[in-house]
Amino acid sequence: MSFNDDAKLDSGRIRDSRGRGRGGKIAAGGGGIIVVLIAAILGINPDMLAQLGIGAGPDTEQGTTQNGPAAIEGCKTGADANARTDCRILATTQSLDSFWLDYLPQYNVAVERPGVQLFDGQVQTACGTASSAVGPFYCPGDRVAYFDTGFFAELSTNYGADGGPLAEEYVVAHEYGHHIQNTIGTLAASQQGGTGATSGSVRVEVQADCFAGMWAAHAATTKDAEGNTFMQPIRKADLQSALSAASAVGDDRIQKAASGRVNPQVWTHGSSAQRQAWFLQGYATGDINRCDTLSAGNLDKPGA
Repeated sequence: MSFNDDAKLDSGRIRDSRGRGRGGKIAAGGGGIIVVLIAAILGINPDMLAQLGIGAGPDTEQGTTQNGPAAIEGCKTGADANARTDCRILATTQSLDSFWLDYLPQYNVAVERPGVQLFDGQVQTACGTASSAVGPFYCPGDRVAYFDTGFFAELSTNYGADGGPLAEEYVVAHEYGHHIQNTIGTLAASQQGGTGATSGSVRVEVQADCFAGMWAAHAATTKDAEGNTFMQPIRKADLQSALSAASAVGDDRIQKAASGRVNPQVWTHGSSAQRQAWFLQGYATGDINRCDTLSAGNLDKPGA
């Protein structure tokens, strides 16, 4: 899904800490270990917490890195977003802002924009220190979505996504969806039901997929501050790109690739089919009421 070349980007909308120092301290209370249950779009088992360098840790003195995050550079228009992954994250974020800040007030819900930060290697957050190994994630403790831009190449190279723009945009929309869940109160369900194909964690993840589909349905009508539409109408090829990304990060597909076996009892993010189905549910309906995965009787068949 391409951006219109004349769409205007706000380089101050997201922070960029790539290539900067990692010294100093940061508050590590608040969200704590919850990040593992809702964050890693790759579907990493929570038991891998220690290995991946994420932990709640003790509360520490508030501080910043020695070279703190700065505004992203060189991202001014939709043409830049079509050429660069980091600019595409920025432009997608602004399109998501436009959609959700306009959509939710009809339900008397006020939503604040989430923070968005680019990083490489590792990053300090209110949910602890995270490495690139966890993939993109949202931390409810500081209400920030974190992205290592190198993940998108791996999504295509190692996990089978087709590399189209909407595959990347879907990932950004999914993490933004966690912020919407944090706003409306459904995110807490990720702590319910342990693991498994119908666990609270899976229900939260596929709801974020449904929210991503809702944005995709409306993306071509979102506008920048000057009234220019951000994105061109979605094409069939764009939709296939998003579905390829949703499939690539299904628990069953990752388990199969890693061990040759599939064990639904330890799922935390849902199967490839479930993730695709709920993205399509959001895309087809554009209606948040049709994304009620928490009470859905059959996660395999949205609306059944």
